[in-house]
Amino acid sequence: MKAIIPVAGVGTRLRPHTYTQPKPLIPVAGKPIIAFIIDALLEAGVRDFVFVIGYLGEKIQHYVETAYPNIKKTFVEQTVRDGLGHAIWTARHELTRCKELLIVLGDTVFEMDLKNGLKKKQSWLGVKEVMDPREFGVVELDAENHVCKVVEKPKIPKSNLALVGLYKISEVKELIDILDDNIRNNRRSRGEFQLADALTQLVQTGVKMVAMPVATWFDCGKKEILLDTNKTLLEKQGLYNVDLPAFENTIVVHPVSIHHDCQISDSIIGPYVTIGEGANIRSCILKNSIIGSYTRLDNIMLERSIVGNDTSIRGARQSLNIGDNTEIDFS
Repeated sequence: MKAIIPVAGVGTRLRPHTYTQPKPLIPVAGKPIIAFIIDALLEAGVRDFVFVIGYLGEKIQHYVETAYPNIKKTFVEQTVRDGLGHAIWTARHELTRCKELLIVLGDTVFEMDLKNGLKKKQSWLGVKEVMDPREFGVVELDAENHVCKVVEKPKIPKSNLALVGLYKISEVKELIDILDDNIRNNRRSRGEFQLADALTQLVQTGVKMVAMPVATWFDCGKKEILLDTNKTLLEKQGLYNVDLPAFENTIVVHPVSIHHDCQISDSIIGPYVTIGEGANIRSCILKNSIIGSYTRLDNIMLERSIVGNDTSIRGARQSLNIGDNTEIDFS
């Protein structure tokens, strides 16, 4: 089993953070998004990885090589961002001897029994029921509950089964041949070479493919979802640190994830706060937020906020002499 993780996107929905930091390296609950993906695959027994990199790819490569020195890994550069199908096709030479392939998008945090899922010989697509599937790839099923069609962001969805960015493919050569033919003949949808189109074509050749429900799924492409992911993961046992040092004159409201190399004083931190390495925080109230590494915060109150690395924010200071029966609103 080989896993391919496309991480070449620019993450436009998370700007300005992704101008200098690739989306898979944005931290949630104390570690980068891509670390949750790799850890889940390692736990399921996957040991062979292909990373399709592009925008700020050197940062992703450096992180993976540093944090996971012992896994088998290959990095392939997608020089032109032409869709997910093109990303998989770019790595085709690394997949020539691959009998089974697991495709996992680099901004997807999921929970499922992946180990048992990988034991299934049949190809499957990870799905989750959603209220509005128009922003996702959508899986349509036939009368026997086999996949009959995959549509990328349909205007009028015929199903509420959204793709979660997790695909187990047993017909690897056939999929690559379809992608190769689409690219050679410039068959595009929505201006790109879609993996969804290739999966539909694969089904049309007679391949029996099923939909595999996942228990939990976070598409970490937007600020609000990223903060909700951070909150949910912090709530899970073992994903937040309770053995923190005694920060000076500071109240910590769990769950939080605070790097051990932080300086915090005269503050209230939490709940649902992640703080990166080397942060310096003084006289602040932080709630439900993600604070990057080597950031300095002074005399501010933040809620549902994301602050990038190497950032400095200072709040306004007031000296007030207020009499009785007075109301002041600084908002």
